[in-house]
Amino acid sequence: MALLTAAALLTGGCTKEESAPGAQGGGDDRTLQKLRAEVDRVNQGGHPTQGPESTRGDPNANLAGLAAGLDESAERKLPLPDANNTVHVEALAVKLTGLESSHSVKGSGKVSLTTEELFLRVQLVTQNVGATPLTLDLGGAKVAGAGGQEVPLARDAQAVVGTRPLRRTWAPEERTDVVLLFEVPPSVLREDGLHLVLQGSGGDVRIPLR
Repeated sequence: MALLTAAALLTGGCTKEESAPGAQGGGDDRTLQKLRAEVDRVNQGGHPTQGPESTRGDPNANLAGLAAGLDESAERKLPLPDANNTVHVEALAVKLTGLESSHSVKGSGKVSLTTEELFLRVQLVTQNVGATPLTLDLGGAKVAGAGGQEVPLARDAQAVVGTRPLRRTWAPEERTDVVLLFEVPPSVLREDGLHLVLQGSGGDVRIPLR
């Protein structure tokens, strides 16, 4: 579950702890208040607090550090698979052009979204190779691991980043980039057989990611 920074918290973002009102004690409430205050302070230009005593034994410490920009070690570009062929979803030609993982995604202003897991950013180039306009909805895209685990789109992250609408019409020969965001456990990115799955009228189309 992703955590919005202070600017986004005002619009209704929630953490795992917030998702079940009344389930947490006063100590957790105070921890969340401190987390929000720290993120707000950093967003306003303050330096992050990095003292070891501030994180030892705190179950929220890792997420607090991520939200404050203290841990960016997982932000990296991922190699494209050797077999990176163009596939077709109906008359839409699709090719993988970029893969990236990070703990945070950022929108306009100070609005960002942070997760203890990883955001997987999948960039595609698409082109309608048919003779007529083509309407498709890529909102059903998912990432499928070799073990059968499936992860749907992270719609909150898509909204924060402000990517193109996923249901749209491509004119004949129209070519455009598409960005899809997923919130995945780090272990999923280490799996051989990882695929992006797109849905068309003729069934699922699978694009190898690893």
